[in-house]
Amino acid sequence: MQSLLNTDILIIGSGLAGATAAITAAEEGKKVMIITKTHNLKSGNTPYAQGGIVYTSNSDSPEKLKLDIINAGHDDSWEEAVDKISKDGPRLVKEILIDKLNIDFTKKDNKTSYELTSEAAHSEKRILYCKDKTGDSIQDKILSYLKSIENITILTNHTAIDLLTLSHHSKQSKDIYKKPACFGIMVLNNLTKEVFPIYANRTILSTGGIGQLYLHTTNSPESHGDGIAMAWRAGARCFNLHYIQFHPTALYHGSERFLISEAVRGEGGVLVDNEGNDFMSPIHKDGSLAPRDIVARGIHQTMLSKNHPCVYLDITHKDQDWLQNRFPNIYQYCINKNIDIANEPIPVVPAAHYSCGGIGVNLQGHTSLKRLYAIGEVACTGVHGANRLASTSLLESLVWGYNAGKDASIIQDGDDYFPKINPWIIEKDVIDPALIAQDWLSIKHTMWNYVGLVRTRQRLLRAQTILKNLQNDIELFYQRVQLTPEVISLRNGIQTANAIVSSAIEAKHSKGTHYIKNSE
Repeated sequence: MQSLLNTDILIIGSGLAGATAAITAAEEGKKVMIITKTHNLKSGNTPYAQGGIVYTSNSDSPEKLKLDIINAGHDDSWEEAVDKISKDGPRLVKEILIDKLNIDFTKKDNKTSYELTSEAAHSEKRILYCKDKTGDSIQDKILSYLKSIENITILTNHTAIDLLTLSHHSKQSKDIYKKPACFGIMVLNNLTKEVFPIYANRTILSTGGIGQLYLHTTNSPESHGDGIAMAWRAGARCFNLHYIQFHPTALYHGSERFLISEAVRGEGGVLVDNEGNDFMSPIHKDGSLAPRDIVARGIHQTMLSKNHPCVYLDITHKDQDWLQNRFPNIYQYCINKNIDIANEPIPVVPAAHYSCGGIGVNLQGHTSLKRLYAIGEVACTGVHGANRLASTSLLESLVWGYNAGKDASIIQDGDDYFPKINPWIIEKDVIDPALIAQDWLSIKHTMWNYVGLVRTRQRLLRAQTILKNLQNDIELFYQRVQLTPEVISLRNGIQTANAIVSSAIEAKHSKGTHYIKNSE
């Protein structure tokens, strides 16, 4: 076993939220460690964010942004959190992304002011963007800055197994009477297969989303719900897990689901059926720019009524040069698939995109467990309510990443208590990869068919039965075989899938992204 590692602040995940927290805490003078299960820091969903990040405009105000967030969230948002992001968000975009990191956001022809675009359910043009690779551009700059800071240690190819808590891992039996607290993680070195603890005064989960639990998703390959599963097992409070946002427009091409940014509709793209009819205008006053949950269900309904496997996003009224300049990544990707978006509409379908719920946190990112924080998509700040407003995900990551980094740097009495723990037992049974592959297919198909865009109580109960039985099998499998990142992700995936189903069954209202058919 590797010698004990110890740090002031341990951050699991390296997206915008985790990187912001790391930089903030390090600049407060704390010793910071980041771990990521991938071979480099550039992982997670941040690089996949095409559209942009909410900023502000001359005619905008925090009050307008707040109202848009609450309306898009079906009046199910936590008002204090919405106030926080509406007031602090644009300021932190300016201070951190523009002034400190010098992000190359797209500017107007005069090169002195930023170009702003519209997106669904926004009452103002307030979205800053970098062509159609906003998240990727931000991530490159913030990781470059992070790597230059001496008191940040980076461990790639390391997979978190479980949170270390007083009640679950301490050898001292009387620790169970203390307030529930986290003092680090147990981690697997993916390359050497060593398993060892990392002790930390404060632990911050920034592990991202849950999209890979579904058959079709816009998420990164590592989005298995790891943070939610670890927090759930540790006893942290999780809520709103049933609010899963499906992005309306993912490219329909074979089995691939490449994101077609909402900015395409913001720039005038119109959703049409296979006969060329605008089907969204009769459904909502904002037509193709209605809130995402409404558009996604409109597409679903249209596909069923037309007995057609997709709908189409038509932006052919824009000329080719403009499209290549505004959406270079989307344009080229579609060309590579023999789709010329300047001359033909883009075939699109909904895909699992964003978890509006997660590990419950306060305005500083505190969870219900002492010494444990959660930020980014893994957290439920209360901002999004029942449906996320477009381009608020990066903003939320920035605001709560900054707040958590600041707050976690204030070490209090008792935050340096590290009890002795039992050594990890190494299992030696050989893994059968066919079992992992088949279990993932069972999870993805069950979640897509029964816990997807449109739900019924019967479907949810069927999913619960299937997934509970599967979890029992996977847990036995996990306990007997050699640990690998694939085994850990499977265990986390089935735990998070079950948590989502339980939340959906317990939900009292059909609202927003949790739509129960015939619930009226």
